[in-house]
Amino acid sequence: MSEVLRKYTVSTRRSAELALLIGAWLLGVFAWILVDAATSTTTAGGWVSLIGSGVILLMAHGVVRRYTPYADPILLPAVATLNLLGLAMIHRLDAANAARALANGTKVPTPDVYFQVAWMFIGLILFMGVLIVVNDHRRLQRFTYTSGVLGIVMLFLPLLPGIGYEVNGAKLWISVAGFTFQPGELAKILLTVFFAGFLVTRRHTLALVQSKFLGVGFPRIKDAGPLVVMWLFALMVLVLERDLGTSLLIFGIFIVLLYVATGRRSWVIIGSLLLMVGAVAAYKMFGHVRIRFDVWLHPFADAQGTGFQIVQSLYGFANGGLFGTGWGQGYPQLVPFAKTDFITSALGEELGLVGLTAILLMYAIIVERGARASVATRDPFGNLLAIGLTAALGLQTFIVVGGVTKLIPLTGLTTPFLSYGGSSLVANYILIALLIRISNAARSPEHDQSAELVSEVNA
Repeated sequence: MSEVLRKYTVSTRRSAELALLIGAWLLGVFAWILVDAATSTTTAGGWVSLIGSGVILLMAHGVVRRYTPYADPILLPAVATLNLLGLAMIHRLDAANAARALANGTKVPTPDVYFQVAWMFIGLILFMGVLIVVNDHRRLQRFTYTSGVLGIVMLFLPLLPGIGYEVNGAKLWISVAGFTFQPGELAKILLTVFFAGFLVTRRHTLALVQSKFLGVGFPRIKDAGPLVVMWLFALMVLVLERDLGTSLLIFGIFIVLLYVATGRRSWVIIGSLLLMVGAVAAYKMFGHVRIRFDVWLHPFADAQGTGFQIVQSLYGFANGGLFGTGWGQGYPQLVPFAKTDFITSALGEELGLVGLTAILLMYAIIVERGARASVATRDPFGNLLAIGLTAALGLQTFIVVGGVTKLIPLTGLTTPFLSYGGSSLVANYILIALLIRISNAARSPEHDQSAELVSEVNA
């Protein structure tokens, strides 16, 4: 009887999600209007894009309401807010590029914001598709090794001749019939599924302690094999694709999941030591890594050359100050790759420290809600998958923002949901869909606990 009553008394909070989603859209519209007012670039295409984005977000909410009624009500509005603010900043940078072209007497380039809106539509369509098709996240455990193989294939696909090509020194992209994509963004999701499925079956063995040092229990040497393999795999990505960001991200996700699966701090210590050894080796062996570290340590030593990006980024933050210059009032276009790698610098200049802090808090909220879904999930695979997906999003944000603010070396990753780029946007919407599916299972009063017990026994 109590279970029946609970079924009908648990609030789905879908109305709260709808209200927050409307608020996120209105915030994006307000930012767009401020950009138009400052740059005098009002166009019919802009309003069509805004209305279209609102419609597709309402459709996404409808799918969430239908297929995951007990899901976390914060996740979708939070990522929608970031996505819409990113669109406003890309629109602002498009206006700057158009003004420069007019001043130089050259052809005005096609605004990138319309391409980003198209990618937003594709991302949300796939978001809805994942919620409909993946009706139980535990089924993904059946595809543990398939996901691992596909993730590795996707990660190294840009190395194939004919379809892979190099951008800014890194081999990250593939091009087929004029269509370009960065498969590494999807690879991080596939590899996270593999890590979660693999560690569920090995967590008890990996948690065994052979000896203690300074009160910290260390595992048996033979159990360190998976960690060493992942370390070598990350180094292979760095060597073959010259991609420092992805190698750090993949290795970081594995370390987080290894710690969560076993509860042993020793794995974090060993992983950190391997990371430092790899960093020193990469610095000694590869010139592009050495340049990034030197620029990180001494950016003003060559402010007009190798250090130009980070120096301009720091100047942008300084110009923005506490409250920013205002939408359309700064000079974010002076930072190279302002729409992609350095969009947080552009937002920091025009929104200031206060605005950028609010954006980072939005990421913190997403990470917190993802971690909450992981803790509340009652099956071990869902627990690891949720924390792995959350770690992927949180680590990528930290790596990007840390590089732009000179906290760590630059890596070349894009800021989730903010930066221009379809690969990242589509992959991250799929990631959020999986988190919403897991949170629905964690919060649903109708969740089939018998299946969880079977999963626990099998693990």
